[in-house]
Amino acid sequence: MAQYILRRVALLVPVLLGVSLVVFVLVRLIPGDATLLAIGVDQRITPEQRELVRKSYGLDQPAPVQYLRWMGHVLRGNLGTSLRTRRTVNEELRLRLPVTLELTLLAGVIGTVPALAAGVVAAVKRNSAVDYAATVATLVGVSVPNFLLATLLVLVFSFWLRWLPPIGFVEFTNDPLGNLRTMVLPAVSLALPLAAVLMRNTRSAVLETLSQEHVRVARAKGLPQGRVLSRHVILNSALPILTVAGIQVAGLLGGTVIIETIFGLPGIGRYVYEAIANRDYPVVQGVTLVVAALFVGVSLAVDVLYAVLDPRLRTR
Repeated sequence: MAQYILRRVALLVPVLLGVSLVVFVLVRLIPGDATLLAIGVDQRITPEQRELVRKSYGLDQPAPVQYLRWMGHVLRGNLGTSLRTRRTVNEELRLRLPVTLELTLLAGVIGTVPALAAGVVAAVKRNSAVDYAATVATLVGVSVPNFLLATLLVLVFSFWLRWLPPIGFVEFTNDPLGNLRTMVLPAVSLALPLAAVLMRNTRSAVLETLSQEHVRVARAKGLPQGRVLSRHVILNSALPILTVAGIQVAGLLGGTVIIETIFGLPGIGRYVYEAIANRDYPVVQGVTLVVAALFVGVSLAVDVLYAVLDPRLRTR
């Protein structure tokens, strides 16, 4: 098992290097001059003074030199300093990352647990009213973008019913109930598309397993339906379901950019959105690299679970 994990970790290193190179190049394709963000739009600034600012931030160096310099700082644990706020990216992440992780975790729970149960029930009761309802819900969940879903949820639960606040954030340590009230709508906005995809794939995986020979043999032996499902169907359907669940849960981090902006949450999604709008190179690079690391971390966890569920993978 240890060798299997080490091999998977070794494969993730070039992925992170590739992400760092891609984000470094793409962020510099954003139109505009990042120097104006550092010095402010002021007509009294001379070209010589602007060049001094560019030199102080290393923006006058060739792109390969800038990349190697940035990666050297990253390897030492320094993600850079914001051109707009002059605060370090590390400090901002320390304050904002818990908000995003809480939102992602809550959305993951809301989007996976009910979806797995509904997918199994829809497969067992194929062509029933429950199955048709699940199919319709899946189509709606996949078709509606999360930003539109977020707007509809705010309209219904904040303005019409007045049950939940439309925007804002309350720290969990200050008011746990208030924190939950501010996080419900953003979490549901993220979770419903995840639940739709996961429910559809769970139904397909369970249906495929139900048609296999060993399940028919188990039923012919007279085993109870619950035992057939728990020991012969769900366990054998776990690998494809786990694949989809891992990818979708990790993808929730990308969806936080729009959701946190809509609901005014002080997380890293909103932070990087503002950084892109202001051409804040160090912030975009640092946050994207951290999100990529979290994504590959979830992928590694999925690979480990694969090995736990299927011991044959450990020998490869």
